[in-house]
Amino acid sequence: MDQLVRADVRRPAGLGRFGEYGGRFVPEALVPACEEVERAFTEAWHDPEFRAELRHLLAVYVGRPTPLTPAVRLSAELGITLLLKREDLTHTGSHKINNVLGQALLARRMGKRRLIAETGAGQHGVATATAGALLGLDVTVFMGERDIERQELNVFRMKMLGAEVVPVSAGSRTLKDATSEAFRYWVTVVDDSYYCLGSALGPHPYPWMVRELQRVIGDEARAQCEAGVPDFVVACVGGGSNAAGTFAGFLDTPARLVGVEAAGGAAISAGSPGVLHGFRSKVLQDAHGQILEAHSISAGLDYPGVGPEHAYLAETGRATYVTADDTEVVAATHRLARAEGILCALESAHAVAWVLRAAADGTIPAGSTVVLTLSGRGDKDMATLMELS
Repeated sequence: MDQLVRADVRRPAGLGRFGEYGGRFVPEALVPACEEVERAFTEAWHDPEFRAELRHLLAVYVGRPTPLTPAVRLSAELGITLLLKREDLTHTGSHKINNVLGQALLARRMGKRRLIAETGAGQHGVATATAGALLGLDVTVFMGERDIERQELNVFRMKMLGAEVVPVSAGSRTLKDATSEAFRYWVTVVDDSYYCLGSALGPHPYPWMVRELQRVIGDEARAQCEAGVPDFVVACVGGGSNAAGTFAGFLDTPARLVGVEAAGGAAISAGSPGVLHGFRSKVLQDAHGQILEAHSISAGLDYPGVGPEHAYLAETGRATYVTADDTEVVAATHRLARAEGILCALESAHAVAWVLRAAADGTIPAGSTVVLTLSGRGDKDMATLMELS
């Protein structure tokens, strides 16, 4: 485990390699831009003043540290101790703000005037629009038309914050296509614009950088575990930023790390090695290497790939990746709400659904302690749940 921890917690090898995964597969025009971001982040991350400013904003603006809330009634029902890491209580309502605020400060340090972002569930778009308003940066967000329809509230929030929301009509009109369009656009405005990528994926240095900015989740959670190291650490996985940040705090412990993918977008469980959006990882593809469409009731998890560090953690066996389907996710959302008075995002409900199932079938033994990251709040999904009801 020591070798694995050194490779993951610190900087990945070469051009962002996690074993065979990661790297930088981008058009020649974007190579200098990625190199510029890498240099800037490396310098900033070793600059005490940059780190201090970020810590200050995370405390007084975002509301960190977020609590580790005991799920008292669910724990009693399941025969375990379930602790919820409450990223839903951050400003903007999800973990996305941790990463975005760091990247926005970096963009300002680099002299960029505009942030470009992709978004699926809308939370990354809202966080980027928020950081742009805070720091005086223009914001352009690319979002698939299908996601715009089912995340109308977040689209309105982005516009209220001054961001331009660009609808994407290509392909499945979801996160994959929004990401593709954002990359294409970045090529044309790279001199004055910074691409603020929302998850632990994309070309190097983004998977490493996003994980480092999100590891505040895992570091806090580990310090908050008064009874010692938990038996299980669980988080939902789409691209994988909240899980990467959570797992980073526990990689050097005996805790079992479990990432929960959407059954219809399970790149680790059902994918194979391939290249997507500038990085090599596990992706959903056909026999000819054509990317397949992913599906999930949650707009943030219907992405046909996964961050390269997760592919590596799965391959080495340090983390286990499982799936939850739409039906059990909706049921888990209702059960958490009625047992604990917490309305979580459908993305987070995937992690809840697996814990409910695993505690019932004995995969999580009775008496175990489980830390589960609630990556976001459920306001944005109420329309979807109302339609299903």
